[in-house]
Amino acid sequence: MGAEFVMLSLPPMVIGALAAMACALPGNFLLLRREALIGDAISHVVLPGIVVAFLLTGMVATGPMMLGAAGAALLAAVLIATIRRFGGVEPGAAMGVVFTTMFAGGVLLLEQSNTASVHLDVEHALYGNLESLIWIDAVGWGSLLDPRALAGLPPELPRMAVTFAVVAVLTALLWRPLKLSTFDAGFAQSLGLPTGAIGLGVTLAAALCAVAAFDAVGSIIVIAMFICPPAAARLMTNRLERQVAWSLAFALASAVLGYVLAGYGPLWLGAPASVSAAGMIATVSGMILALAAVFAPHRKA
Repeated sequence: MGAEFVMLSLPPMVIGALAAMACALPGNFLLLRREALIGDAISHVVLPGIVVAFLLTGMVATGPMMLGAAGAALLAAVLIATIRRFGGVEPGAAMGVVFTTMFAGGVLLLEQSNTASVHLDVEHALYGNLESLIWIDAVGWGSLLDPRALAGLPPELPRMAVTFAVVAVLTALLWRPLKLSTFDAGFAQSLGLPTGAIGLGVTLAAALCAVAAFDAVGSIIVIAMFICPPAAARLMTNRLERQVAWSLAFALASAVLGYVLAGYGPLWLGAPASVSAAGMIATVSGMILALAAVFAPHRKA
């Protein structure tokens, strides 16, 4: 039983947890800056960029994916500015039009592309491929200390581990400027802090997390984790340090509990098959937010 768990369930569970926590970190600052929609937007924008990168290179690799996502984000910014300037549309509507249109274009590109040999199609774009990220070389818990077995880990796991570590370290190093610019941008500017660059950095960190997580968990988890854990954490406390800690705990709980319920919940209820792990993880994160809205000490009346 232990060997089967380590091979089939442990890697996707860890990957989902790392992706959820990585997205929750910048999500806290996006939420407090009233820019939570940017997290949703990024998860939509990266799709056409990643698809175009795949079509040009013929492979799913982090470097081309990042460049494709960056190009798509730049194109989105230009389109939004153009629509606002010449169409007289308010910013929220302009963002909604551009991001949904680009996401739909990415879906159409996927449907017309030959992606049968890789995990890149419409279903994986939405739900990822968590269930297929198994550790074939594992023979039990002892494999965690076996270098040869560790070399066979799904590549998404070290990629998400590095992404989470980078975002966590940058957040810790830039904590004071992030905190000041988030809560009082005017005061931060008076101290000489580059608030515009800091805001751009938060957006870039969110984009990094979205791109790194996209192949494994899809856009559903990315959208949910940018918003739900930070929003639930905001209802638990008025201190930023504790909010970040709560958001990481909620993200971790959503990933682990969601994966377990997706695999075993239907069987417990007598259903013949499991359900999407990504969909269940996002659902659990929404349920945690709902419970926080009802029972948290800082919930709004």
